[in-house]
Amino acid sequence: MSEPQTEHELKPQEFEFESMHLQVGVRLQFITHRTLKPVQHFSTLIGWLKDEYLIVKMPMDSGAPIALVEGERVTIRVFSGIHVCSFACTVERVFGRPLSYLHISFPRTIQGTSLRTAIRVKVDIPARIVPVNGAAAAADCLLTNLSVSGARIESQKSLPQDEDEFDLEFVLLAPPNNQEVRVRARSTVRNISALSTAAEQAEGFAYGVQFSGLNPAHYTLLQNLTYEALLADRQKIV
Repeated sequence: MSEPQTEHELKPQEFEFESMHLQVGVRLQFITHRTLKPVQHFSTLIGWLKDEYLIVKMPMDSGAPIALVEGERVTIRVFSGIHVCSFACTVERVFGRPLSYLHISFPRTIQGTSLRTAIRVKVDIPARIVPVNGAAAAADCLLTNLSVSGARIESQKSLPQDEDEFDLEFVLLAPPNNQEVRVRARSTVRNISALSTAAEQAEGFAYGVQFSGLNPAHYTLLQNLTYEALLADRQKIV
């Protein structure tokens, strides 16, 4: 099965395991090869023992774990923020209910492509701008695209001229149960433009912001958001 292709991608290359910068909790695409056409599922990385095995959650299908057998060949695909990597594994051990996780073989060869920049995904998420120094009141805004490195936000009010750094608060839904997770990201304004209607009347402001010091768990959630859009809904890719 071919890798997802976008205009952002460079030529395929080999990767070392460490260069993928995987985080526990990252979303994995789990591909089985039992039929002529490979079947895609989703899983989550629990951990690994270097050069021995990876520990992943059992993929689900219609609310039930899929039936896997030891020795079965699978392909794992992962998006690490700026890389899309895939590697072949075999199922080494199956831990059934109530644990529902797997040991799969440690990757020996990893193929992937680098992306020119962190891909942004179109979103429509309410957020709040919270000034760092507390000198100004918090303001509501709207996230219109999002990536692991930053976002585009729209606001009816302009940020104070001396307030180019602030905290951006918003909520993401964490798989597999869509649990709400509140994200607070330190942000820096990189560009600003006025929003206008067809009549050229200013309707607010759009900001391109860059994140810094993002919580690793929140970084992983943003990875998952971007990866699933890359695979499942390419129209959301900016």
